[in-house]
Amino acid sequence: MNKKLIQKIVIVLIIISFLLLGGASIFAQSSSVQERSSLEQQLKELEAKIAEYERDVTKTQAQREALQHEVNVLKRRISQLNEQIHQAQAQARVLTGQIKGKEESIVVTISEIEKLRRNLAENLRAIYEEDQKSIIEILVSESDISEFFSNSLALERLSMENRNLLGKIITLKVTLEEEKSSLGLAKEETERVARLRAAQAQEAEAIRKTQESLLSDAQKKEAAQKQELDALRQQAAQIRARIFELAGTPTSQAPTFGEAYEIAKWVEGITGVRPAFLLSVLQQESAIGRNVGQCYLPRDPQENQLRRVMAAPPGSRRDDVANFLIITRELGLDPYATPVSCPMSFGFGGAMGPAQFIPTTWMAYRGRLAVILGRPASPWNIRDSFLASGLYLSDYGASAKTRQTEWCAAQGYFTGVRCNSNHAFYGNNVLAIADRFQADIDILIKTR
Repeated sequence: MNKKLIQKIVIVLIIISFLLLGGASIFAQSSSVQERSSLEQQLKELEAKIAEYERDVTKTQAQREALQHEVNVLKRRISQLNEQIHQAQAQARVLTGQIKGKEESIVVTISEIEKLRRNLAENLRAIYEEDQKSIIEILVSESDISEFFSNSLALERLSMENRNLLGKIITLKVTLEEEKSSLGLAKEETERVARLRAAQAQEAEAIRKTQESLLSDAQKKEAAQKQELDALRQQAAQIRARIFELAGTPTSQAPTFGEAYEIAKWVEGITGVRPAFLLSVLQQESAIGRNVGQCYLPRDPQENQLRRVMAAPPGSRRDDVANFLIITRELGLDPYATPVSCPMSFGFGGAMGPAQFIPTTWMAYRGRLAVILGRPASPWNIRDSFLASGLYLSDYGASAKTRQTEWCAAQGYFTGVRCNSNHAFYGNNVLAIADRFQADIDILIKTR
């Protein structure tokens, strides 16, 4: 058979195989894309509903707080009224005691008046009897005329003193009765105030019970809304987890979201970088280990330069190929069968593993990683790559955990220059992903 014909047949067979395999791959990818698109639409609708529920919860929470404030004000008012009632009742008891004392004083005074009146009456009768005596009777009955005059003067003086004393006692009686009357009026006013305060307290208590009933309803409504909101958030987290699984090319080594969070939390303990932010960078770079590259280093340096798989001299500012060979040799990997990232429309490819470190950058962190891990680190190991990213982001200031420092660190991760506004899209995308991841992490923590 003609050699050229054989070559043509082989080429045709290769093309057919490629088309068959490629068709299956394309079909699988198409199915995956359709599922992801459907999930993303569901997630969008859920996020809109979550936002609506969050507004409702905020509104209900404000109503509940306002009712709680009103109930607290009413409780303080009732407490004040009860204190005023207690004071008025105590004052009324004091006034009752004082009135009783005045009444007793009046009784004693009346008794004294009656006694003085009797004495005065006897004096008046004595004076009258003396006045009725004739001169003969006086001279006969009195042994001495001076005794007669002396008795007359004594009777007159006694009468005057009794009249004066009687006047004072009567004045005292009138004063006591006026004071008793005044105390009685004060007591009536105090009791009236006590009754008024009691009525106000009763009214306030009725309002408080009504407000507490409304408060209880608001609390139940808020709890129900929060429960529904948590359910929606959990549903959204499940959809995001599925989208997470569909991102890039799934591999047996790629972690679930929960596993990725646990590793990120471990990295936070070493580097101080927030887990949600670290995961968002890794999601942006490699879908957290699901898309670690589909290119391979060619054995021919000229082909490598032509295809721009990995930076190497001449004209290169770094020798990634030499460093890549060191890394793979140290880890016992075939450098020509280990996947790396493909080049974009500019520059070179060659980024390694979930963290997408280029070989030269990995070499700069290799020593630090080995000290922490106690062994050589691998760019394709999930934990090692997470830790390398954490150290790198921490060096760019991400451990400060502010939005600005994380945005700047993300720019540094992408371009090697902090706060590079020329590539703001990257930092914006990373922070948007971090916000979603943080919401999922909060749900993950709450549901454990």
